[in-house]
Amino acid sequence: MNNNEKGFALVLSLVLLLVMSLMGGALIVISAGDHQSNNRNEDYQQTFYVAETALLEGEKYILNQALGPWDVKSHKRDTKKRNLPSNTINFPTKITQKNYNSSLSSDIYLKVSDTCFNSFQITKANFKVVAAESWNFGIILRDSFNPKSGTEQKKEIDKLMKYYYQYFIEEIGAAPFKGTGKSIKKQAGNTGTDGIAYRVYGCGIKKEKDDINQVVALESIIVLPK
Repeated sequence: MNNNEKGFALVLSLVLLLVMSLMGGALIVISAGDHQSNNRNEDYQQTFYVAETALLEGEKYILNQALGPWDVKSHKRDTKKRNLPSNTINFPTKITQKNYNSSLSSDIYLKVSDTCFNSFQITKANFKVVAAESWNFGIILRDSFNPKSGTEQKKEIDKLMKYYYQYFIEEIGAAPFKGTGKSIKKQAGNTGTDGIAYRVYGCGIKKEKDDINQVVALESIIVLPK
């Protein structure tokens, strides 16, 4: 072996070790990034589902007003209380916390704020709505299933305690309506503007410790007969 070749194997080993270390580190970084990306996607998907719940609950609120409130005891609607509500509530200054309060842990307690309102491009001054409500999604599931402590169901519901949905409903005016059926049907003829339109704004919100981690905003329009 020539003197010039002495120590070559050692240098080559060190170079290969360095290359392999860099490749291993890169794989770890890529894997961690994929894991974080998957978590963000899961959080967004769950928040989206909660936002869809907000829309459904807002639409159900308006339908219950139009058809009359449901009487749990008689299993019938009180048709004498049927009405098409108008905008009377100042928003976002007034929103009702329906199934939770500040007794929740500070990590998951969502204070009433204008986060949902700011998620939409609303430029009206003195904005008024028919109703504005905020619900804890996890508490709804907990009260529905009443899971036992230590079960997988209980663990999943505990995770969902960080999620909230909020909706507010705006009467947006007269609109054409054409429909048939026993529950909802128009009273006027086939011509003219004989319906009232409502816009339902819904938000899914994930609360993470001291800040709102994610918000998904959706909206829909529902037209009811006069």
